[in-house]
Amino acid sequence: MKKVTFVLGGCRSGKSSHAQKMAEAAATDHRIYIATCIPHDDEMKDRVTRHQADRGRGWQTVEAPTELPKALETAARAASVILIDCLTLWTTNILLSPASAPHVDRYILDLTAALDRTRIPVFLVSNEVGAGIVPENRLARQFRDVMGTVNQRIAACADEVIWTVAGIPVTIKATAPPLE
Repeated sequence: MKKVTFVLGGCRSGKSSHAQKMAEAAATDHRIYIATCIPHDDEMKDRVTRHQADRGRGWQTVEAPTELPKALETAARAASVILIDCLTLWTTNILLSPASAPHVDRYILDLTAALDRTRIPVFLVSNEVGAGIVPENRLARQFRDVMGTVNQRIAACADEVIWTVAGIPVTIKATAPPLE
């Protein structure tokens, strides 16, 4: 059954672990994790290794640093559930690529269209980055603004949106109960 769940929050808020628990509850087999991280340094490599260990053997990993819509559609043919972690790094990768950055709106539209066509549960993770001060440099302001657009568009097409704060998930958009 199709259901798009969007889990967002600040850094270290518990969003990834909560999304993973929900995805594991949605399907016991054929789980696909779409990873968007490009680990450029040892600290990020350690984070990736920890995330992989937390997932364990029950997950197949697909790397999609920028081509997330295509990866989602391909994975949906074989999966029972998909977990995408995270949209923040995906957006970063697009903005830092000279070939991709001018087309960021197209990437966002392609992702929402792919989510609309997907017929299995999909869980997406993202950071909320707009609650802080206005950044002092142009790229950081552009990133904040684009991330706000990504989060708004994914939240709009999601059936459920969950905000995580200090490890506590708070549902801010729920699937409407069926009419009787």
